Amino acid sequence: MTAFTPADPLLHLLRRATYGPAPDAEAELRKLGAGPWLERQLNPGSIDDAACDAALMPYNLGGLDIAGVRAAVTAGSLKFGAWDAMQQLGSAAVARAAWSKRQLFELMVDFWSNHLNVCCPFGEVWDSRGAYDAMIRQNALGRFADLLKGAMTAPAMLSYLDNRTSTKARPNENYARELMELHTVGLVYTEADVKDAARLLTGLTVEAKTGLYKYDPNQHATGAVTILGWRHDNATAGGGEAAAMAFADMLAMHPATAERIARKLCVRFVCDDPPAALVSRLSQVYLEQKSAVAPVLRALFTSAEFAASTGAKLRTPMEDLAATVRVLGIQPTADAAQVRGLYNYLYDMGHAPMRWTPPNGYPDVAAAWNAPSGLLVRWNAHLNLAAGWYPKALARPASTLRYLVPAVPSTHGAFVDALAQRLVGQKLQAAHTAALCSFVGKTPTSALKATDPALNGRLPHLIALILDSPYFLYR
Repeated sequence: MTAFTPADPLLHLLRRATYGPAPDAEAELRKLGAGPWLERQLNPGSIDDAACDAALMPYNLGGLDIAGVRAAVTAGSLKFGAWDAMQQLGSAAVARAAWSKRQLFELMVDFWSNHLNVCCPFGEVWDSRGAYDAMIRQNALGRFADLLKGAMTAPAMLSYLDNRTSTKARPNENYARELMELHTVGLVYTEADVKDAARLLTGLTVEAKTGLYKYDPNQHATGAVTILGWRHDNATAGGGEAAAMAFADMLAMHPATAERIARKLCVRFVCDDPPAALVSRLSQVYLEQKSAVAPVLRALFTSAEFAASTGAKLRTPMEDLAATVRVLGIQPTADAAQVRGLYNYLYDMGHAPMRWTPPNGYPDVAAAWNAPSGLLVRWNAHLNLAAGWYPKALARPASTLRYLVPAVPSTHGAFVDALAQRLVGQKLQAAHTAALCSFVGKTPTSALKATDPALNGRLPHLIALILDSPYFLYR
């Protein structure tokens, strides 16, 4: 815990299990209580998300399947062709982070999108990245074994990591290596393991005419394999696909995979250097539950280590931007430029959704995001959003002042306290309150009049300064 984070355990849960507190989300959590609220988030189908679905309408290309994307591109009505679908997919991810009521689900979609990274935009996945996102969304709170096999048969993954061109004559080791090193067990394999895995995965490819996954037995390399001590006869070409899926099941249930997934979830939701005891317990839950993710999350969020981790994580750029939109009550409009402007901020910060080029996905630790240039973009975004300068197409409260501070106090110090309570969940330290008051030429005890700058032209700057501070940066 730090002096910059509220001690309230409900706010702690809200700051970690969502993209950031919003008034309606906080009210729901306080009404339901932590346990029922968490169970509701772990069952996203029970949550009405019609408002977010409506906000996604301008980005419908990103939700098309492979055939749909190809048809849209063939029709010739898209300004930038296939790139439009990929760009809309990124914009939709930003919109969901900001406005979906299924917040924990969206966080897990982002988590798996990084763990099983396929860069977007990327020319090789122009028609299939949207379908890959749909597969991740289908399995985000399910069993990792199913998610892994979904990735293994996804045209986007097979294209991104070159398995679609892997043949029995020339096995390509790229996907086999990353499947073990990044997606499952980590650096515990040998080069012999990689070679056998690459042979086993031959035949998992993409049909050029349709862009869909297919298994081609004519390109599968038969013969017994031994990988990480696991053996398979791999005797027939016709059985090669089943052998590859058995390999995936073994990897998903390997103790090293359990430890890797548990650790990454702890890094995402608890702290950058998670306690070994918590990682061990969650690994055991993962194995006992046959790679089911929801029980692991339930154990994580109800652990003593999570409760004690207040202030142990910093917001990434994506989390920072979504949290800003949520806390300021900014809402979508029908203008497709609305979220594209938010996406552009993230592009400038180096954290646009799905845009990480290497296969390891975006880093999730504070050290990766502490560059001054990135913080400057965040600070500019805070002011632009608070003032309504950019993007202009977004809908904002009729009065930002009344939205954030419905009952205006009589002094500047009390006003800054009320503003901070709404934005970051607690009052600022006395010295920091005094500093903000001095920014508008006042002291904390100065009387507050309706014509004062703090309530008018300088209000966006006061808001932005609080959002620029460690009080908002810590989550």
